[in-house]
Amino acid sequence: QVQLVESGGGLVQVGGSRRLSCAASGRTLGNSALGWFRQSPGEERSFVASINWIGMTTRYAESVKGRFTISRDNSKNTLYLQMNNLQAQDTAVYYCAARGTLYTEISVAPYDYETWGQGTQVTVAT
Repeated sequence: QVQLVESGGGLVQVGGSRRLSCAASGRTLGNSALGWFRQSPGEERSFVASINWIGMTTRYAESVKGRFTISRDNSKNTLYLQMNNLQAQDTAVYYCAARGTLYTEISVAPYDYETWGQGTQVTVAT
């Protein structure tokens, strides 16, 4: 069974950057689509970005398009989220997620993801 562990969260100033990582263990992620979601207090978990199994196709939420970049390194079994020009509304717990084996294409729906990390807090200070 795969386990996902996020890292890279923390406190950042408005306009700053942060890179989140999600390391997998237990099985290869190379044959699964991956995604990032986020959740703020009192809100539902929402889609941020998704990437297909070989990294050739990506999709972003409108709110982060042009500022965030999702990428993956299958040789390291790791997913990344580069976040630039961070704004106060980006403050949330960020979760990485993996679709099941052979579910290779992107999805914006949380219910399509089989495995979730524990989350990492990103706080953008004004």
